[in-house]
Amino acid sequence: METFLIRALQLIMSLSLLILIHEGGHFLFARLFKVRVEKFYMFFDWGFSLFKFKPKNSDTEYGIGWLPLGGYCKISGMIDESMDKEQMKEPAKPWEFRSKPAGQRFLIIVAGVIFNFLLALFIYSMILFTWGESYMLPKDMKMGMQFSEVAQKVGFQNGDILLKADGEEFVRFPKAHRQIYNAKEVTVLRHGKEAKVQIPKDFMNQLMAANTYLSDCRYPYVIDSIIPNYGYAKAGMQRGDSIIAINGISTPAFNDYMEVVDKLKAAAPKDSVKGASRNVTIAYVRAGVTDTVKVQLDSLYKGGAFAYRPDHFFKVVNKEYGFFESFPAGITLGVNTLKGYISDMKYVFTKEGANSLGGFGTIGSIFPAQWDWQRFWEMTAFLSIILAFMNILPIPALDGGHAIFIVYEIIARRKPSEKFMEYAQMVGMFLLFGLLIWANFNDIIRYFFK
Repeated sequence: METFLIRALQLIMSLSLLILIHEGGHFLFARLFKVRVEKFYMFFDWGFSLFKFKPKNSDTEYGIGWLPLGGYCKISGMIDESMDKEQMKEPAKPWEFRSKPAGQRFLIIVAGVIFNFLLALFIYSMILFTWGESYMLPKDMKMGMQFSEVAQKVGFQNGDILLKADGEEFVRFPKAHRQIYNAKEVTVLRHGKEAKVQIPKDFMNQLMAANTYLSDCRYPYVIDSIIPNYGYAKAGMQRGDSIIAINGISTPAFNDYMEVVDKLKAAAPKDSVKGASRNVTIAYVRAGVTDTVKVQLDSLYKGGAFAYRPDHFFKVVNKEYGFFESFPAGITLGVNTLKGYISDMKYVFTKEGANSLGGFGTIGSIFPAQWDWQRFWEMTAFLSIILAFMNILPIPALDGGHAIFIVYEIIARRKPSEKFMEYAQMVGMFLLFGLLIWANFNDIIRYFFK
């Protein structure tokens, strides 16, 4: 429950900031061009609002709605989420959106997207300034990678050390994964010799269909800490012990150990005597001496020991940035993140991609289970990139849809009819809510049936 609350709080904080910045962009440009803003709301207030306030001598009502699916800025003389048709029947007023030149209307529409993208660039810059950048070199991971079954079927083998993708050297982990997704051929070091792995065009679809990962780095299971009164503590194991086998099965890497434990758990008879199927023999190395010990795992097949993290075993490159140099680096990081996201969008239009879509549950799960400010800001910047890109898509009801109609007006020298705009808005909202329902339905299916 605590984990759920921590992730939920991070999700609410992140989305609230992104909504405020997005709608603030519309608001600022509307006021810059002397367009009246009637409402500025966090979340939707269909039917009623949780809070509202209208300052004296102000045309704008500020508030918080009850439906946490976004927010909106109601601009006078514009067909938007409010679907205020009565206002559009009256003659246009000088302070209304529809009375302004096309160029000004275009800037008001795209301002939210621009602000979200600029926010992402700023956050990325401040992350680099505050925490710097840390990454590992794939070629230095001497135990290689642990690959999923899907990856192994295309030719990878556990222990392969990643070298190149289409002749370009892998320089960072885990960003090397994106190079693999887009590659035709990957070069690995296998048993001291180079080997080639051909990457099929539908490799990403295969991974999504199996709902699995590509790879993870292999590292030894060396105990960092032990919980008192659990299996490993009762067996007398100590910090620094290196686990090399379980029940006689060699586990040179932590990944191997976890695979064996998962198999033991899956094979355990449901009607077995309590604890009988959880007694295991552990082989370990302490100060160069190999020994074995009996360990009683708990009901979740855990022994109460925490392993050292991968960065304990591999060389980690730490790069620090000064205040001014963090901005160009942050811009580069933001632009590359956007390019990567756009590249991934092609998978959404496949069966596997559609089934992998997620709603608020999926978004919340990308936040850490424990509060981590660096991770929080990284996720917020990434979501800001996504929000900017999704909103600029040429879909009615989104900013991109409105922008396209303005571009049409500039080219054709006439506006689309207001009736057409009303229907387009309705169709767009129907599509968006359909997508929202489908994404959250996928979350429910994954939670209860997978």
